[in-house]
Amino acid sequence: VQLQASGGGLVQAGDSLRLSCAASGRIDRNYAMGWFRQAPGKEREFVATISWSGNSTVYADSVKGRFTISRDNAKNTVYLQMNSLKPEDTATYYCARENHIFRLGRAARYYQFWGQGTQVTVSS
Repeated sequence: VQLQASGGGLVQAGDSLRLSCAASGRIDRNYAMGWFRQAPGKEREFVATISWSGNSTVYADSVKGRFTISRDNAKNTVYLQMNSLKPEDTATYYCARENHIFRLGRAARYYQFWGQGTQVTVSS
């Protein structure tokens, strides 16, 4: 499975961005997909995850109410809509695929395949 994240950019506080993660290769849609982020000098942190059906989602407290994860299995794509962006949201954002069917993990170790990351920079 190959994952390609895109949609990052430089925005001002309060703006919105939508990230996309396109999957290719041997795709199995029975797995949850997640978004993580990593700021310079910090550990990679969980942002959101979505079940294979799209009916279940989990968010980090820091983004709850501002970010929305969704997926379009017909397009093999997962999205992260980010609204009301804050400077502390600045990071490289990564998409990844869970490695256990039906689990919606928050830990990076639960994810097997990773995209290359897309940079999001929010200025104050």
